[in-house]
Amino acid sequence: MTEKLSDTARKTLLEPLLDRGWTLAEGEDALEKEFLFEDFTEAFSWMTRVALWAEKWEHHPDWTNSYKRVAVHLTTHDVGGLSALDAKLARKMDQLTEA
Repeated sequence: MTEKLSDTARKTLLEPLLDRGWTLAEGEDALEKEFLFEDFTEAFSWMTRVALWAEKWEHHPDWTNSYKRVAVHLTTHDVGGLSALDAKLARKMDQLTEA
């Protein structure tokens, strides 16, 4: 079962993400990041690759796409805040931008 991140886990899992441009959402226990791509096709292709991992892990992002921009908002609704799944999906998103 997924659990909300402890203080120790938050430090360990979130600090590297914050160093990579993720931010903590204002007023909510969530991570946010905006990804910019060369064009719509590249953005949508990236979203498709992320969607395959999200489905595999049964953890789906809240996100929006406008042309070459994808705004991501990650939180685990079932626990009312951030879980290890959010950190895992955020790391995968970053990896897929480098691929």
